[in-house]
Amino acid sequence: MLRLMKDVACCLFLTCTVCCAGDWPQILGQNRNGIAAADEKLLDKWEKDGPKQLWERKVGSGYAGLTVAGDVAILFHRVKNEEVVEALDVKNGETLWKSGYPTTFYPQVGGGEGPLCVPTISDGKIITYGAQGVLTCTELKSGDRLWQVKTHEVFKAREGYFGAGSSPIVIDGIVITNVGASREKAGIVAFSLEDGTVLWKKTDEPASYAAPTTCTLNGISHVLIVTRYKCSLLDAKTGAMRFQFPFGQRGPTVNGATPIVIDDHLFVTSSYGIGSVYAKFNLLNFEKIWDNHRTLASQYCTPIHLDGHLYIIDGRDDQPPADLKCVHLESGKVLWTEPDFGYGTLLSADGKILICKTDGELLLAEMSPSGPKVLSKARPLRGTVRALPALSNGRLLLRDQSTLKCLAVAPGL
Repeated sequence: MLRLMKDVACCLFLTCTVCCAGDWPQILGQNRNGIAAADEKLLDKWEKDGPKQLWERKVGSGYAGLTVAGDVAILFHRVKNEEVVEALDVKNGETLWKSGYPTTFYPQVGGGEGPLCVPTISDGKIITYGAQGVLTCTELKSGDRLWQVKTHEVFKAREGYFGAGSSPIVIDGIVITNVGASREKAGIVAFSLEDGTVLWKKTDEPASYAAPTTCTLNGISHVLIVTRYKCSLLDAKTGAMRFQFPFGQRGPTVNGATPIVIDDHLFVTSSYGIGSVYAKFNLLNFEKIWDNHRTLASQYCTPIHLDGHLYIIDGRDDQPPADLKCVHLESGKVLWTEPDFGYGTLLSADGKILICKTDGELLLAEMSPSGPKVLSKARPLRGTVRALPALSNGRLLLRDQSTLKCLAVAPGL
């Protein structure tokens, strides 16, 4: 049976072995900014009962969202005492292959027992990072495990409040991971995508829950990464530090939102009194344009940048209220606020924004500097939704702690 599943999976990959225009290959989409490919289309409104459900299935625990390459979706979840990487046929939700390994993880503070990190698909390989710091490379076609590194054991890193939660990034065949091993000077570690060899390690920074992102400066690939206490820019190939600035607080705090790069500018945000920073940067330095901790400080919602404005849910999931806001990027001025909106995450496609709230409500909206316009509402899930949704070719993959649903949010499905 396993052999048959793998043969079916290989057939699906004959037409798409690399990421295509409508794919969602990593956290927050192709560019880690929550913005879908330009050819992704959305309905203008939904039926009364919400977008059509294409399929649903039960899943294990965890807050890791899915990723998609071609007709294959990758689910990373905990099933009993295993962390499982599972390939699904995105058209019907059926399992193509799955591969697991043992886990004994239990969170220090609340939360769930499953993995938090969204898988990354690159060059026909899947990178997953489990709650106990197990970094695994799996072949996309077959599900064969190519290599695995138990980073917390190797580098003597602490698990953190909720386990490892910073989704690794792949840049030019290099897997860059926020390991957080302070004592071993292995806060940030780069591995070869090919065989898992350690290429470099830098900083004594503990880990955050914010995923790194990438940018290119002077033709050189770099990684922008928010750790426990700092925001840093490093050369992706060598690990050379370009600059860093303080961004974080000691005590029971986390950094959770992914930094975004807008041309030669960056934006970072965090709650717990840390706030937000908008800055201009180059190879050697950064210059703050504004910072703000009173009116803009989001726990883990990565903002959507559209036409010089940021749209963001400001506040915390665990301590209401949370407000939906529009911020003028250059000045930092808040243009409008929808108070007590509720927490959640955002993604953008086709000039619209999909809002997935933690209470399971899903909204389709248009936003502009003059205000928001909600086009449709639905509640496809009843559980708590913290896993980031994935959007690929009109299919929205949405999960809570027990159920995964695939919804048709584009015309013609």
